[in-house]
Amino acid sequence: MGTVSADSTVTKTIWQYSEPLPEETMTFLKGIAADYCKVKNYVYRKYSGVKNVNNLTPVYNILNEMRHCGLREQLNLPVVYYELAIADAVTNIKCSWGTVRNKISECITTNENLSEDDRIYLRTVLKMNGVYAAILNQQEYVMPRNAAELDIDVKHLNNLLCRLTRRYLTQPKTDCTDSFRISPNGYSYKDGAIRIVCRIPRKRISIPLRDDRVFDRQLQIQIRQNDIVLAVPVEAKVKRHQDYINTIYVHMGSKDMFTLSNEHIYGEALEELTSPETERLAKKNTERRKMYTAYMQSTENGDTRKAESIEANNLGKRKYDRQKEKEKVKTTTFINAEINRMIKAEKPARVVITKPVTKNKSKIYSKSANRKLARNFNSYIRERLAYKCKVHSIELVEISSNHTGNICSMCGEEGKRQGREFVCESCGLKITIALNSARNIQQKYLAKSNA
Repeated sequence: MGTVSADSTVTKTIWQYSEPLPEETMTFLKGIAADYCKVKNYVYRKYSGVKNVNNLTPVYNILNEMRHCGLREQLNLPVVYYELAIADAVTNIKCSWGTVRNKISECITTNENLSEDDRIYLRTVLKMNGVYAAILNQQEYVMPRNAAELDIDVKHLNNLLCRLTRRYLTQPKTDCTDSFRISPNGYSYKDGAIRIVCRIPRKRISIPLRDDRVFDRQLQIQIRQNDIVLAVPVEAKVKRHQDYINTIYVHMGSKDMFTLSNEHIYGEALEELTSPETERLAKKNTERRKMYTAYMQSTENGDTRKAESIEANNLGKRKYDRQKEKEKVKTTTFINAEINRMIKAEKPARVVITKPVTKNKSKIYSKSANRKLARNFNSYIRERLAYKCKVHSIELVEISSNHTGNICSMCGEEGKRQGREFVCESCGLKITIALNSARNIQQKYLAKSNA
């Protein structure tokens, strides 16, 4: 029954809060964050195109170029912020290219006009960064060994690759001016405060903290209304539980968060927690759009007094953002608590769920459905479940969702959905849609495992 800690670790984020800060300090922090944003956007514009796809690794090459471009001196931004902004931007550009490659891979798989040899060539090229870059830039390259003997039209396939890249490649951009990162050589501690580098050489700004913890790693500084929050990545030991031996089969739903094949439910009535806030925001945003229209009309008509009154009393976002964040925290706290409760109660060695399903772009959704889809917490739930499984050494298995929703888990025939219930006319089964799906997940996983 005991818990044994493993040698491996997992990274988690802890939070440290500052005391309320004077306006002068807040102005300085906002200025650093704004310049950090400018540096990232400069790097996006300069290095996110096809000409630099092969120059993103190592990042030191771009750092050396950026050191001599004059931007740091123009902004008067200390090196500890400037170079981290560059590194952040390069990482995001790499992620953007990763997304492009994934989308092209999906097109290669679904394109019925491609032969198997065509697919082998295209997939090989996507994995070889130098060859891929040469094709995009119309340069000479050495044919990959895997493709040397293939029966393919190289010119046609290279043109296809270029067209798909143009279709999916977008230039990253950020307007985030309320956060930035700082490296360990950019801060120190003294008298219960963190002292960070400022724009004046050999001078630091003191920020008093609410606790006396000290760190020696990169920190993320998030600026709030009159204070800051430090996001600190720390290593936590992975736990191994000798009594965690079960396999659980989980259906993720919007109404109830988790429904298991053993009929246990966790995160019951999640929708009752999220829907009122979704509708409140929809109503609030409608009102704000009306006031913004009135503001624009007053400005165009020269009624400055009315425009100023609307701007001062109706278009502010402090209260709006505060209420929105409060509801978000309430929901995320509920989600984490329910995941913890499930793990503690079920003691799983393995959790089986379905892979995420993308929204059907060809289907026309109602406005209320679109609002719920835009504000659902599915990605957050999956992220937290994956993290907590890793912390507790639980295997997380994702299987395809095909035939887990419309098939009867009792007889295998196609059934009907009636509200929240699944009804099978063949065998008479009548249970919730979520429970039927969970049992289908179990049957599909076991059939695949025993095959």
